[in-house]
Amino acid sequence: MAITKDQLITDIAEATDNTKAAVRAILDQLGEIVSDTLENSDEITLPGIGKLKVGERPARTGRNPQTGKAIEIAAKKVVKFVPAKVLTDAVNK
Repeated sequence: MAITKDQLITDIAEATDNTKAAVRAILDQLGEIVSDTLENSDEITLPGIGKLKVGERPARTGRNPQTGKAIEIAAKKVVKFVPAKVLTDAVNK
């Protein structure tokens, strides 16, 4: 089961003795910082969690599954996640 944003906020608030409003503001700010950092550079490391990197996906030719007609798919940037060793080890216990 996936954890929701509200559940994450509740769990962090309980663990840190902060209000939910304060945790929500911090979490929103973290999202902004990560977004800005990835927009202006190539990567950001979240200690104990992993690294977020910007990768390039080249333009390519694809197929429309309904018609079989060839279509051009534009090049774009994508965000890639590389988990930290600590996180990988915790999942594989």
